[in-house]
Amino acid sequence: MSYDNTCKYLAENFPTDFAIWLLGKPIALTKLEPSELSVEPIRADSVIFLESADLILHIEFQTRTDENMAFRMLDYWVRLHRKYSKKEIYQVVIYLNPSNSPLVYQTNFSAKKISYEFEVVRLWEQPTEIFHQYQGLLPLSVLSKTEDPTETLRETAKLIHNIKDRQVKSNVAAATAIISGLALDNAVIQRLLRSDIMRESVFYQEILLEGKAEGLAKGKAEERNQIALKMLRSNVSVEMIAQFTGLTLKQIAKLQKMAAEPRKAGKTNTRNSV
Repeated sequence: MSYDNTCKYLAENFPTDFAIWLLGKPIALTKLEPSELSVEPIRADSVIFLESADLILHIEFQTRTDENMAFRMLDYWVRLHRKYSKKEIYQVVIYLNPSNSPLVYQTNFSAKKISYEFEVVRLWEQPTEIFHQYQGLLPLSVLSKTEDPTETLRETAKLIHNIKDRQVKSNVAAATAIISGLALDNAVIQRLLRSDIMRESVFYQEILLEGKAEGLAKGKAEERNQIALKMLRSNVSVEMIAQFTGLTLKQIAKLQKMAAEPRKAGKTNTRNSV
């Protein structure tokens, strides 16, 4: 599961905590499905829309900069305004990783007569204290303004341990482990966070299932490649291989090139050894 999806999970399951942090007040927010903005497909893995009766909060979490971010935020504003013209729209890009790029300071889009602004949060500039005050923000604490991420995670782990609801505790712990991976080694994370608690998390189980599915997909792809290579070595036509394996002609051509390279290398080595 990506960092985007982990942050999305937190925002959707702890919306009031995010409202306090980003809006300064505990507004009750509910999830707004991207499918309701049916103009063009939306990157559902990285876009979070939360709404109240009067406001829509649009959050984008980013691990890296994107030169098209300002235009993308404008694009989303237009879609939201078209459908919810009477609601206030608050948009914010949250950068997770420290960066010297000027793009992390870009808060507007300008073109001819268009002038549009959005908010930007650089997580490494945010005080750690606020993230330790709310359960839904605990997983972000290691990426905040801290001189010692390991010590911050240790303090965060103590706060997670004090969460009374066991399911919430396990989900927050799993999210903390994933997001902390942006700043700390896995060995440190495993030492400070209880793995038995994380394993109880529905969220954590989804991560394992995704990992297994990805592994199976990679395994099937590798199996198809091996079959195609054997068929190539048996001088089976490319068209027949494509029909049998489901690979594209371009993919088979790439395998054909890979299969030929060892033979070329072997011939070269033979000449050199004589």
